Amino acid sequence: MSSPLPPCGLYRTRRALGTSIPEGRLVYFHNHGEPGPGLYLPSGWSVNRARWHSHGTTLPDPQWAEHLEPLLAEGLYRVRSAFTCCEKNCRTFEEELLVQLGYNGTAEPILFVPEWTAAGLDFPTSGTLVDPKMLDQLVPLKVDKREEPSADRAFLH
Repeated sequence: MSSPLPPCGLYRTRRALGTSIPEGRLVYFHNHGEPGPGLYLPSGWSVNRARWHSHGTTLPDPQWAEHLEPLLAEGLYRVRSAFTCCEKNCRTFEEELLVQLGYNGTAEPILFVPEWTAAGLDFPTSGTLVDPKMLDQLVPLKVDKREEPSADRAFLH
C-alpha cells in the first residue's frame, strides 16, 4: 500500500534527495505528472516570489515525501496581532499591517512590507527574516490572480 502524497506546493527538504536536491532547501513539490511526483528548485525570484526550474527531480518512491516540511504559500497577508521578527526584536510588525511572505533558497521566511507611493503600491526588494513560529500571526489575503503563460511555470497549477 503506497503512502498518500502531500499536495502540490512549497516545502523545505528535511533530507537530501541524491546529489541534486540538498537538505534544507526551498522546493516546489509537484505530486503528479510524468514521469511522476517530483521536486523543483528555484530558478530565481521575481517580485519576491520564487520562480521554478522547468526540470525537476523525481522522487525515488512515494514514502520519500515524508521528508518534506510544508510551508505557507508565498503571497500577501495581514498581521493578526503585532509581533517582532525574532529574539533580537529587530523589527515589529504591527497589527493589521499588509505584508508579503516570501522565502530564500534555504526556505527561511522573509516578510516584505509594501508601501504606497505616488505610482501605486511598491514592493521592496529587501525584507526581514522572521522566526517561522511567528507566521501563525499572519492571515492570508485573497487577491485576484491573472495567469501569465510562462515556460518555467507551465507545470504549476
